[in-house]
Amino acid sequence: MKKIICFFMCACFLMHGLCAKAENNDTDASAQTAADLGIDAKAALLMEEESGSVLYESDPDERLPIASVTKIMTMLLIMEAVDSGKITLDDMVTVSENAMSYGGSTMFLETGEKLSVNDMLKGIAVASANDGCVAMAEYLAGSESAFVDMMNARAQELGMENTHFVNTNGLDADDHYSSARDVAIMSRELIKHKTIFNYTSIWMDTLRGGKFQLANTNKLIRFYDGANGLKTGSTSKALCCLSASAKRGDMQLIAVVLGAPTSALRFSSAKALLDYGFANYSVNTLVTAGEEVDKVAVEKGVESEVSAVAGDSFSTLVKKGSEENVTTEVIMSDEITAPLEAGEKIGVIRVSSDGEVIAEIDVNSAAAVEKKGIALIVRDFFRMLFYGRNTAKAENL
Repeated sequence: MKKIICFFMCACFLMHGLCAKAENNDTDASAQTAADLGIDAKAALLMEEESGSVLYESDPDERLPIASVTKIMTMLLIMEAVDSGKITLDDMVTVSENAMSYGGSTMFLETGEKLSVNDMLKGIAVASANDGCVAMAEYLAGSESAFVDMMNARAQELGMENTHFVNTNGLDADDHYSSARDVAIMSRELIKHKTIFNYTSIWMDTLRGGKFQLANTNKLIRFYDGANGLKTGSTSKALCCLSASAKRGDMQLIAVVLGAPTSALRFSSAKALLDYGFANYSVNTLVTAGEEVDKVAVEKGVESEVSAVAGDSFSTLVKKGSEENVTTEVIMSDEITAPLEAGEKIGVIRVSSDGEVIAEIDVNSAAAVEKKGIALIVRDFFRMLFYGRNTAKAENL
């Protein structure tokens, strides 16, 4: 009996040792992965823009100061105002004494000076101009504090749960913070406004008729293949931060690095994240907005058929080397009758993964189709009466 008890005790100790070893191996593997990526920062996150999928994260929800990465939200509100028609890129902004008083990284605005929204965006995106942020805040909201309220409201709308803004530019302040995940969220929202790349992808430019030189604080723009943004930041409290965006082929990535010890390490960490994403993932574009997916008959229309086009694009993120079982099915409405407006929904594209529907994209009429008048209806009636289905003869009538 003692031998049996000893056997089971030995077996238990052996199993415990194997489990402990397995757990240690899992931890080592996880640590090795982080080390292999070469990330040296307090927090980091890699996101694929189209799907919003997170490909890598490290302390993504820790609340941290983000320095001038704050300006992503400032630029988002500016771009939303431009794209909604509230302001234009040609609008002239008058600089207040308050805006001029801001130091740090600036575009050296002078009280009473007038610059276009276009030039202000250049200064903010390329030179990280603190004074430009305040000038635009006052132009859009009347005061910086009112604009900051707009920033916080927009952050809430986007589901940024670990973010609170105190100013427009990210200068160190109590209760001003965000997280790697939230920075990725607002970065993703900003680059939906494609015009922003006209500014964030600039390497060098000028203002004031060539009198003021601009050089991008984001060195990846020049040295990383596909880099198109987005914003750097550094203060004594935040250390070195970066939200870096890059696109190769159909895949746009966003790499966020917060609290890197040095500027060089923020860029090398972001580069490592982007390299990891491009090396291990790809985007499979299943549907492209505007592409013809069918031609459909139109009842009672001046035109007998119309092209059916996809109303939106849809892509899936694929890990390289894995198999993807995704199918698409075009389902048109049972009866399509004139009159039709251009862009009117006439069906859907159903996207399924392993038999489960994951998306439905509208199918729209590519053109307007007018309803037949009485004369055409009578003409077509007699065509059918005399020629039946012989359309070739009918067309010669």
